[in-house]
Amino acid sequence: MAATYEDVLDRYDPVLGLETHVELGTATKLFCGCATAFGAAPNTQVCPVCLGLPGSLPVANAKAIEFTIRIGLALNCRIAEWCRFARKNYFYPDMPKNYQVSQYDEPLCVDGYLDVDVTDDAGEVDTVRVHIERVHLEEDTGKSLHVGGSTGRIHGATHSLVDYNRAGIPLVEIVTKPIAGTGQRAAAVARAYVAELRDLLRGLQVSDVRMEQGSLRCDVNVSLMPKSASEYGTRTETKNVNSLRSVERAVRFEVERQGALLDDGGRVVQETRHFHEDSGTTSPGRSKEEAQDYRYFPEPDLVPIAPAADWVEQLRATLPEPPGVTRRRFAEANGFAPIDMQQMSNAGVLDVVAATIDAGAAAAKARGWWLGYLVGVANEAGSDPGELSITPAQVARIAALEDDGTLTNKLARQVADALIAGEGGPGADAVDAVIAAHGWKVAGEDELMAALDAAIAADPGAADKVRGGNQGALGPLIGAVMKATGGAADAKRVRELMLERLSS
Repeated sequence: MAATYEDVLDRYDPVLGLETHVELGTATKLFCGCATAFGAAPNTQVCPVCLGLPGSLPVANAKAIEFTIRIGLALNCRIAEWCRFARKNYFYPDMPKNYQVSQYDEPLCVDGYLDVDVTDDAGEVDTVRVHIERVHLEEDTGKSLHVGGSTGRIHGATHSLVDYNRAGIPLVEIVTKPIAGTGQRAAAVARAYVAELRDLLRGLQVSDVRMEQGSLRCDVNVSLMPKSASEYGTRTETKNVNSLRSVERAVRFEVERQGALLDDGGRVVQETRHFHEDSGTTSPGRSKEEAQDYRYFPEPDLVPIAPAADWVEQLRATLPEPPGVTRRRFAEANGFAPIDMQQMSNAGVLDVVAATIDAGAAAAKARGWWLGYLVGVANEAGSDPGELSITPAQVARIAALEDDGTLTNKLARQVADALIAGEGGPGADAVDAVIAAHGWKVAGEDELMAALDAAIAADPGAADKVRGGNQGALGPLIGAVMKATGGAADAKRVRELMLERLSS
């Protein structure tokens, strides 16, 4: 039987390294004026510069440099007084120049840190400081599409296509120093770090950080070393993991896989690995290159970057409040416990819950709607809750109608389903329009009493049991009333009326 994650970490210490790639939200690419909009037709946002055609010359995007410095400052990094770009040479079909313009030994931002809150099963919060090695700026690659196979990978494909729209988009790489000492919390720390980084980047407004679109993706490095060992083990690098859940799953799987390999006397091979969303497993990619394999040398077509100290300080003054501070204030104002915050953060609904509260909903009600029903709907649809076609203002309106008795819980969910299906439009008034269009309303007293009498007549045995003091027999009677009214009755009110009816 294969060792479990917990068993492996009883014998080995994990060491993590996270390399996060962030597409910056600039209007144009890093070295040319091509647009960066997501979803355009293939190869329509390209020019001689980003296609690497002979004679074309790059010019650095000032806004991309500004965004990178803002990220570095928010991560408590030291900003270089002078740095430059380098050429990273390798053959990839989605890199048209056969080299990538990046930064090597002279990155723009170095030696930072990010504090991450990790909540355990008991609701206790522990803060872990993740040290940042570097934040550097580079150009993104194009995208290869492997056609004809069953997996979408090159093996088994009949042919491949390349879309160069993404080639040249400004890409910031944020590299941590080795993260050791996390023990059993390793996977949770990895997920919490990427979540905190995503919130920080969103607050800086430097990227839309949409992991499902690839604008934020993470390479997950994992190694194991025996307890009390002094040297790190051999690491693997799982490439392009694109969801918080998958970051956690990739760490857990690699811990289990490497642990089993070491237990059997094998050795871990330094390599890149692919993550498979369907199974939560990884598979071998290619042997991992070292820096010298890329033959770095300074980019001759670009001048060095020398950000002025006063400009850097001006940028520092514009930084927003750190997301951790914002969350703590939000939790205190709305009575949320740490475990509540962790659950909402993990589900990706903190922002929409906050917006629903701002729209007038009670905090507990807003949390209940998003973390309960709407997360379930989103999971079934394979999307994020915030992408559903229902707005926080609409959820607040539904909650208000539920609170004042206009809607039952069942009817409220039917209204939400209709809005998610595209009915009514985006405004809060769409809630009332949908209710009117469907004729949804709570059953009146006359309708309720008629349904009660019909339920009693249809099941006199259950009615006699209730008269005899057995309130457990109320269930079938209440269920019959709810069915007869199509869910348009308040179950609590039906119970009260049924007891009154059977006691008279």
